[in-house]
Amino acid sequence: MRAVQITAFGGPEVLRTADVADPKPTEEQVLVDVTLAGINYRDTHYSELTESPGMRLPVIPGMEVVGRTEDGRRVAATVPNGGYAERVAVDATMLVDIPDAVDDFSALALLVQGTTAWLLLHESARIRPGESVLVQAAAGGVGSLAVQLAVLAGAGRVIAAAGTPAKRELARDLGADATVDSTREGFADAVREVTEGSGVDIVLDMSGGEITRQSRAVLAPLGRLICYGMASRTLPPPVGLPELMDSSTTVSGFVLEHATTKPGLLETALRELYDHVTSQRLRVVCGGVYPLAEARAAHEDLCARRTVGKLALDVAR
Repeated sequence: MRAVQITAFGGPEVLRTADVADPKPTEEQVLVDVTLAGINYRDTHYSELTESPGMRLPVIPGMEVVGRTEDGRRVAATVPNGGYAERVAVDATMLVDIPDAVDDFSALALLVQGTTAWLLLHESARIRPGESVLVQAAAGGVGSLAVQLAVLAGAGRVIAAAGTPAKRELARDLGADATVDSTREGFADAVREVTEGSGVDIVLDMSGGEITRQSRAVLAPLGRLICYGMASRTLPPPVGLPELMDSSTTVSGFVLEHATTKPGLLETALRELYDHVTSQRLRVVCGGVYPLAEARAAHEDLCARRTVGKLALDVAR
């Protein structure tokens, strides 16, 4: 089968298309013929060996797929790796049947980015109607869905942060009440301007570094900052308990895998997401579907922040 392999660690240039042996499922696994493979920002860390330091080469990256099983089921699934390929062996417990009314691309986008956005708001931040929400990277895969889900949850004000005018305009189209330039010097001052000095109740942050520091500075009393990524590759300054107590704020982290430890939680998120998509209350933004052989180009575009919404690989191309 055709697959994308990593044979040496590095940047996007290490992604190579190759002919490899088909996976051999165990008794607990199901073979899935892949239609689309999802591209996530985490995949770019993966090739740089910043996610799985014990990983052995060669390896096929990719943590999410949509496809069909041998008995014809149309499914979505997350995998530890192996998604950038024509076929993948998936633990049977990780298969999610896709409703007829949901297309393959939307199902792929909701599996990781959608559930992440939903859980950030409803599980980690415990959003309440009327609260204000600041969404970093608001035109990205998670951010574009989080803006809409915050509106659907009854947020009083949704502020979208993005680095270009086009991305900020997209966020407004998705329902954001206000936008700020995430590249502007004095980002925190820009947020204070649009909130008239009151700050925000919830921040969803995947940037790290200076943006995380400034995002914490604009939290209102009892505000919550949820960090779910480190796109800048830079750690933010450490936070001390006295600082948190001074403003009664919370800083916490989120990784999607931990949601699997709560039975039924991901299923609840997906049911609501599917319902929102089929009723057209939630729009999945397609940022590009690349041929399998152009995985390198997809990673280059993602790392350069030239993309919006969800990215995918079409393994048939």
